[in-house]
Amino acid sequence: MSLRLPLTVCASLVEKSVNQAALCRTCEVLGVNRLVLPRPNDSWEFRKITASAQQWQRLEYCTPEYLPQWLAQQRDYTCVALTVRGNTQPLSSYVFSTKTILLLGRELTGIPPEILALCDVAITIMQYGRVESLNVQTAGAIAIYEYNRQWR
Repeated sequence: MSLRLPLTVCASLVEKSVNQAALCRTCEVLGVNRLVLPRPNDSWEFRKITASAQQWQRLEYCTPEYLPQWLAQQRDYTCVALTVRGNTQPLSSYVFSTKTILLLGRELTGIPPEILALCDVAITIMQYGRVESLNVQTAGAIAIYEYNRQWR
């Protein structure tokens, strides 16, 4: 059995099944304690991409509408929004607390301002190309890897 650190990845705002599945696989491989999705997904597409990771990854569910209440219940955690907009700190210089919730945004619109206001800090992955942002799963994987680098 693998060692899991107290990182929670909250993907309640992630809408595409393919991104949810890829995040599930990434979270399992990198030892994330909890992955929060908007709802259960037993589709063939989800199962194919997770490559059975959903069997071992702890999954919880929170709809986007309930996200403010869910975040308020996570009192012992630092909520870190991963975003390209607003007042952010670079991921490369951010020091994660052990009990972290990494909040990911919607594929096209990111994290709504009212949800972003509930977070303790916002971080960004520095980008140097012309494309506005990374795919949410790719950005999440980079941040999860950095958390692991700091705490393993």
